[in-house]
Formats: sequence, C-alpha cells, structure tokens
Amino acid sequence: MTVIVRDLHPQDPADVENFTRARHLALPHVLWTPAGVIHRTLHTDPAAHYRSLVAEEDGEVIGTAQLGLAEDSQEPGHAYLNIYVRPDRTRRGAGALLVRTAEDHLTAHGATKLYSWVLDEPQNLAFAQRHGYRPTRPAHFLHLDLAHTALPALQPPPPGVELRTATDFADDPRPFYELDAETAVDEPSDGDATFMAYDTWIEENWKHPLLDRALTTIVLVDGRPAAFTAAHTDGTGRYATAMTGTARAFRGRGLAKLAKNDSLHRARAAGCTEALTGNDAGNEPMLAINKWFGYEIRATEVRHVRELS
Repeated sequence: MTVIVRDLHPQDPADVENFTRARHLALPHVLWTPAGVIHRTLHTDPAAHYRSLVAEEDGEVIGTAQLGLAEDSQEPGHAYLNIYVRPDRTRRGAGALLVRTAEDHLTAHGATKLYSWVLDEPQNLAFAQRHGYRPTRPAHFLHLDLAHTALPALQPPPPGVELRTATDFADDPRPFYELDAETAVDEPSDGDATFMAYDTWIEENWKHPLLDRALTTIVLVDGRPAAFTAAHTDGTGRYATAMTGTARAFRGRGLAKLAKNDSLHRARAAGCTEALTGNDAGNEPMLAINKWFGYEIRATEVRHVRELS
C-alpha cells in the first residue's frame, strides 16, 4: 500500500468531506465541518502561506495537516504545523510524510521555529520527539453536557451593564474587533504577538461560517464593550467557545462569567446539547470559570517546538 501527501482540493466536496471526517476521528474535541475547512483554506491571510494537506493511502484520506507562518508573531520565522492521523490508520508512514512535506514548505518561506500541538499520548509524544520537537506547555480540551447539566441560574446584570449579541454589531463590528484584539494578546502564547488587522479579522473571524452571532454574547459597561464570549456551532447540536475575554479595565468583576452564562443558556434553548472549549493549562482563571459551569477535561495536547539551525 502506498501513502502520498498532496494539497486538499477545496473545490471538491468529497475531498473536503474526507478531510473533515479524518480530522474529526483524530480530534473529536473540536468542531470540524466542511464549511469551516474550506474557509480556513481559502481565507487565511496570504502572508501565512497557509496549506491544508491530506495523506492518502490507496485513495483513502488517513491523515491531515494544517500549516502556515505565524503572521501575528513579532519575531520573524515562527510557523506552525498541526498533524493528525486517524487513530485506526497509524504506523503507515502518513505522519512522517506530512511532517516532512510541511517542514519543507515552511522552511522554503523562511520558517526557523516550528510549533505544533501534539496529543498527550505516549505514541504521539514519542513521534514528536523522534522528529526533533520538544514539549513546552499543555492545554486541555473540555466538554459540557448541555442537555443534562444544570447551568448556574441567570442573574440580572448589574446597573450600567447590558448584554448584547454579535448580531447587534452587524452594521459596525469594529467595537467587537477592538475588544477581541485587546483580550487576545493577553492569552498564553509562545511569544509576543500582534493581533490581526481589522480587514483580516473580518475575513477570518467575523465571516467564519461557524460563528453563531446570535449566541455570541458581548457585555457592555456604560455602553462600552467590556467582555464577550464568541460561539461557534455546527448545526448538529454542538456548540464551541471560540474565545472568551474581558478588557483589562473591567477584569475581576465577573463579566466573563456573565457573558458565558448568557451564551450557554441561549445555546441550550436553541437546541445545542453539548458544549466544547479549550484552555491553556496555565490559564487558571478561565479553567476555574469553566469548572464552575461544569465543564470536564476530556483530553490534553502539549505544545511542541523545533528550532532550526
């Protein structure tokens, strides 16, 4: 049997469906849909030199990769490659071939420091080590059974605080962008990062096919956006938190809890039955909030890095 690696064909619905299925089998803790895969492939900032790859064995997609330059990094040469092989199709050489193809592409575009998320399982960690990657920090995938878990009761917002949705910002999403930009740069990361430009954010985030604007809650304090939780849904009852954050001037007031609780209640009322999210293991405030809601850790990934001479 022969394994080959090639680019995903985003115009071929069957190819995109096979990519999505393989990625879901390898990483079921994240929302994967054909629309989301196509959007990522076609609308990532061209400066990233982004590619979606598939590993194919005798016509069957058994592995996938997403890779690109970290265009938000203040230090040039940073890049990422995330490789996933179907758990029932390992030890066929697909992972190694995906890594080699991805590294060749990234180094050709000037990459000198490669980052990758690796599932915290013995064979995955050993694979990363064999290819020259060393572990840095872990992150968790969390799950909440929305259908059977009692959510904290909704509380009326304090005076001067108002709950809105992203739909309310359809005519001018820039205030939402500015809030997202301020909170995102404070997330745990591998180095100093700059947030994407507004036009890029519109294409990559605001127009993302999974963004559920009606379930995305934005908290206003005296009319100013202060906290938010961005919701993604896939139309099958799965809801995922894409980002939750609070502007620096408003932290410590429980606004992130307020936003997330509002969004989760409305998600359940809309028919969502399970909620997904992910947190850096060092992000103790957000992990505490999610534990308060009833989220449980389902899996862990470990960030790895390889520095090239």
